[in-house]
Amino acid sequence: MSKKSILNKKSMQFLEKYLNNASPTGYEWEGQKIWMDYLKPYADEFITDTYGSAVAVINPDHEYKVVIEGHSDEISWYVNYISEKGLISVIRNGGSDHQIAPSKIVNIHTEKGIVKGVFGWPAIHTRLASKEEPPKIDNIFIDVGCKNKKDVEKLGVHVGCVITYPDPFHVLNKDNFVCRALDNRIGGFMIAEVARLIKENKKKLPFGLYVTNS
Repeated sequence: MSKKSILNKKSMQFLEKYLNNASPTGYEWEGQKIWMDYLKPYADEFITDTYGSAVAVINPDHEYKVVIEGHSDEISWYVNYISEKGLISVIRNGGSDHQIAPSKIVNIHTEKGIVKGVFGWPAIHTRLASKEEPPKIDNIFIDVGCKNKKDVEKLGVHVGCVITYPDPFHVLNKDNFVCRALDNRIGGFMIAEVARLIKENKKKLPFGLYVTNS
């Protein structure tokens, strides 16, 4: 006999919105606002810091304190160099996997808004079997459809812009979740659900609980 899920429609809507939002390392605040907004009915107060961490506190005046924690960022890339031909080289922001990059669509975050690009790779019929090269940081590049560096810069792209994947949230076979950055935003979702269930089940805690999304 299957057990009833503790997840409800509201929590699933939150999870999808939270995961689909870009929260690259060092730029997590938009995701943190989504997380805090969901937790408002379940927390007594919030704490934030300059590093981008957010803490929902339950029972803050208790002598004893307990922390449960997840982290809110997603691995990403930085624009590292723009060639005269308008191709963009990258460096990691976190543990981004260069081997899955070829042919992936990307969002480049600029002051003018999102610029779409794609990680290019030589077509299979142009490669010699005797000289197959694996993707490496120094041979992958992003194409944003520009002919030269000047046109790329006109889009607002410059060295230091952060780059994320737009891969959205999916559910496989009813209860299996697929999305970028599940590590560890699913942890942030889980601790938010702990707070919700404490409130909805009217549980009185013998300690202060600090629900921390770092």
